[in-house]
Amino acid sequence: MTDATERERIQKLAADGEEALAEVFSEYERRLRKIVEFRIDRRLWGRLDEADVLQEVYLTAARCLGDYLRNPAVPVFVWLRAMAQNTLVDVHRRHFGAQKRDARRDVPLHRRGGASSASISIAASLAASLTSPSKAAVRADRRQQLYDALETMDSVDREVLALRHFEDLSNGEVAQVLGLKKAAASNRYIRALKRLKEILVDMGLNGTA
Repeated sequence: MTDATERERIQKLAADGEEALAEVFSEYERRLRKIVEFRIDRRLWGRLDEADVLQEVYLTAARCLGDYLRNPAVPVFVWLRAMAQNTLVDVHRRHFGAQKRDARRDVPLHRRGGASSASISIAASLAASLTSPSKAAVRADRRQQLYDALETMDSVDREVLALRHFEDLSNGEVAQVLGLKKAAASNRYIRALKRLKEILVDMGLNGTA
């Protein structure tokens, strides 16, 4: 996407307000849904409709649109992703309150800005893909092994991996989300992906990543 296209999108939002926001949100809905699926606490699977979460993301974005347009420092999608992340924090707080659960007992509540949140999401996603749903005990054990191994990684590298490999953000979008230069984001992704492959090989799961 060119800078000109992004400028046109922002200008349309400024001119048409929520009507334009609805169009943009529809354009990005699939990507935002993927983010919600990846980041949401696994204890809410089957209990919370993703469509309801996305609706809440939209309402949050509509409330904050004026603030964004006064200083659109990032592309619209990156801003909407931030709205999705903030909404998930609120959803988790409503369902779990202030209580925090140990990562070693269960897949815990995502902590806003916490170093472990990417490990939690990556481990849960990989464990779900590597084991049959009928083998819950095996999946839980594997998830914990993955979590422990991922926690040995640099926290920024881990988050870059989550954004690129599991949220499908572009290198440029990752750089904007994390405040990195594009070259630095690319180098960190290469390093993180190499480390993930090493982890999977060590666990006898080579060829998965």
